[in-house]
Amino acid sequence: MNEITERLNKLRKERNAVILAHIYQLPEIQDIADFVGDSLDLSRKAAQTGADVIVFCGVHFMAETAAILSPQKKVLIPDTHAGCPMADMITADKLREEKAKYKKPFVVAYVNTSAAVKAECDICCTSSNAVNVVKSVRDKAADSTIIFVPDRNLGAYVQKTSGIEMVIWNGFCPTHNNMLPEHLLKAKEEHPDAEVLVHPECRPEVVALADFAMSTGQMCKRAPVSPKKEFIIGTETGILYKLRKENPDKTFYPLSSIAVCPNMKKITLAKVIDVLENMKNRVVVPEDIREKAYLPIKKMLEIS
Repeated sequence: MNEITERLNKLRKERNAVILAHIYQLPEIQDIADFVGDSLDLSRKAAQTGADVIVFCGVHFMAETAAILSPQKKVLIPDTHAGCPMADMITADKLREEKAKYKKPFVVAYVNTSAAVKAECDICCTSSNAVNVVKSVRDKAADSTIIFVPDRNLGAYVQKTSGIEMVIWNGFCPTHNNMLPEHLLKAKEEHPDAEVLVHPECRPEVVALADFAMSTGQMCKRAPVSPKKEFIIGTETGILYKLRKENPDKTFYPLSSIAVCPNMKKITLAKVIDVLENMKNRVVVPEDIREKAYLPIKKMLEIS
């Protein structure tokens, strides 16, 4: 492992590269990253660095977001097959068809979408700010039909929390959607004193049984300040490594052991070295799409 790390660090320096790891990545990927976190936060941090190259250890839409925010940098993804099933459930063409059904459509797009879809939307949101973003839309465009894409579970959570009616696209994250209420009830039976934190990409029935619905970033902030010593975590299991590492005095259990994203696990150290050595797998967003996709992200950041 030391040889690999040395080789990686040498390449990182030679290429003037920054390595980003999403919180669902394998432990060894998180350990070699310059930044570990959620997708948008990582892209923003990378944009603020003086790096020439961004290696995004995550799925494709995340690398696209980095390319949108850092057009002057080369963005590389270690595995071009690391995609997102939920992001693939909505396309720019399908979104244009949906918008055409309404007199005044206003599209809120979860950042878990392609650059092409972002270019067709009015504002983006993350799982942590989605409620505030939708509330801002109601205040500024009260007579519009709000279309929320692509996650039906996050959309349901936002609609219930905000009380604002929306047209919700029927997409979902298979990893989160596969966590069922019975999984959570079993975990609570086994760990009755644990605080339950689940991602709002989970089914509404699962969210209803939790203590808090939170983004991954919010979970990481909650754990150290909570009076509880045990936690049941309802999101992709990769987050457990970071939670345990940062809170050694606390215990974390997965809501379900099946909550594993196969696409996130496609990234390996060998692949990170390969893209840096050969400068391959560059993610490029055409400038016309990049400019359009940047605007809804910018609007979201202004609200945040």
